[in-house]
Amino acid sequence: MALPPTYLFYKPYGVLSQFTPEGGHPTLSDYGPFARVVYPAGRLDADSEGLLLLTSDSNLLHRLTDPKFGHERTYLAQVERVPSPDAIVRLCNGVMIGKYRTRPAVVRLLQEEPDLPPRPVPIRHRVTVPTCWLEAQLTEGKNRQVRRMTAAVGHPTLRLVRTGITFLTTEGLKPGTLRELSDDEVRRLTELVGAPPSKHSEETSKSLR
Repeated sequence: MALPPTYLFYKPYGVLSQFTPEGGHPTLSDYGPFARVVYPAGRLDADSEGLLLLTSDSNLLHRLTDPKFGHERTYLAQVERVPSPDAIVRLCNGVMIGKYRTRPAVVRLLQEEPDLPPRPVPIRHRVTVPTCWLEAQLTEGKNRQVRRMTAAVGHPTLRLVRTGITFLTTEGLKPGTLRELSDDEVRRLTELVGAPPSKHSEETSKSLR
């Protein structure tokens, strides 16, 4: 039995995580091809880059987007200045963003700049302000969470790239490209996030293309 189509897409900078046009920004409609009925499982802001999952499996979509269900997401964040060990500990233990304290996370300072595609709009550089890169693994996805977390400890994020969603990574993808997950990958992802198995038949899957 074939499963409903699920895609891994490397969202470029400046692209909205939706199919509906808004504000003159490029959208997911400018990329593809996607199945006829598919929805983004979560969002990235227009000024953020990296992995976006899209699926027509309603059970999987619910588990990936409902805040009460957590799953691991990995980000690379270029921030202003070099955070102190205390700032890193605060990020790991949870910080207040508004009235909400973030869940514990795994955050580490990278010793070298990661190998990432160049951004079409370069970040702003200030000669007197150094930058560095952090890797952050979160199990939640509040609105602009990584940016708000680093700002809360005094290190604004200049560039943000999501490089992992559970076991899925950007490996083999470039900005603007996608691949359809294999049935084995979809099953593994479904089991990992605790989603009920899809009841779609092969005929249903084909009708969505």
